[in-house]
Amino acid sequence: MVRPGAPERRLPTACQQLHAQPDAWVEARANAFVRAARRAYESDNAIDAYGRVLDRISGELQRCQGSVNQPFLKRYRAFVDYVALASLERQPDRELGLLVPDKQYFAETRSYVEIPAFLRAPAFMKAASSYETLPRAKSLLRQLNATRSPAEQLIFFSYISRHLGTPDNPESYRRLLIVVPGDPAQGQPEKWVQFGIPDRGAPASVRNVSIVSVARGPDGVFNTYFKDFFRTFKANGTITLDGRWELGEGDDNCISCHKSGILPIFPAAGSVVAEERAALAAVNERFKTYGSPRFGGYLDPAKFGPGLSSSGDEERTERFGTAFMQAPAGQAMVCASCHNAQRLGELNWPLDKTLIKSYVTGGQMPFGHKLRRAERNDLYAKLIDEYFATNQEHPGILKSWLLREAQ
Repeated sequence: MVRPGAPERRLPTACQQLHAQPDAWVEARANAFVRAARRAYESDNAIDAYGRVLDRISGELQRCQGSVNQPFLKRYRAFVDYVALASLERQPDRELGLLVPDKQYFAETRSYVEIPAFLRAPAFMKAASSYETLPRAKSLLRQLNATRSPAEQLIFFSYISRHLGTPDNPESYRRLLIVVPGDPAQGQPEKWVQFGIPDRGAPASVRNVSIVSVARGPDGVFNTYFKDFFRTFKANGTITLDGRWELGEGDDNCISCHKSGILPIFPAAGSVVAEERAALAAVNERFKTYGSPRFGGYLDPAKFGPGLSSSGDEERTERFGTAFMQAPAGQAMVCASCHNAQRLGELNWPLDKTLIKSYVTGGQMPFGHKLRRAERNDLYAKLIDEYFATNQEHPGILKSWLLREAQ
């Protein structure tokens, strides 16, 4: 009861609206979030603005706890969970965007993301740090294979990435990939270790060494773990290798690119020499055997909802028309047939434009569809529009997920 003469306690305006008109409140925030996410997807210059929109919505949900009651949660659980998960990477100690702080993640997954000792040996580290000595690095790997059993053979090749630079040098596209086989019976993960390589004649300025490890499970799924390392080139000629996070140089949300855990390798045309093309084919075949990706319990990707192309035919026909559905681009709008929770993971936000656009417009995906350049560009534009649309009559995949009623 309010005492006579005491000022009336009022909820903040946003909370008043949430309490009185929850449907309108959530739809307005969902529209703002999806529009900001689309702009951030399309341009790095919009990422800060996206962060501010996300912070505002998250802050309102926290301040309006009294209105975020059980009926609200029953109706909008997907929205609340999505905002909570998407906000994790906004915290200074959770740049990876996971359910635990980055320090905890790296401590608990150390055995999975350690670089094997033979790849940290000084002779190999030096050879794998310049274009000119790359043949020497491969020779050392062949010598190692001569001492290993058939099941332990390293698979390796060098190539040029067609879309992504290294975290420390976005203009560096050369890589040396080494796949180190694991042993599920012994609990040993498979490790994909990738060294960034400078261009011909360039100084040893590329520091990044990345690892993605795969721990296979007996139930047809696998857990994936990530870490970036940076090399430090010292004046005395020695090279040290330490975690990027441990060096205080930040980190990235790995899963925004690695929705399928491991990524298949699609090198720039002609960048893999003839004698290493069998190794390229072998690693991509290995990728197909892993099953459905999981992330060790550090993230629940299902809460980010369905991904690109997951609309139904009827819904898509209403959005784009019958003519598009019958056209080659419409027939190729099938990403979700492989990229779903049971197979390769959903291609949902947050996701990387460079990666997605390169795969679609460059002809790598969707697999098995032969399209002309204009058709691929049309397919890409329709995929993005279908996912990020906010119009009330035909909301896109992301907005529809945010507004869905909890089951």
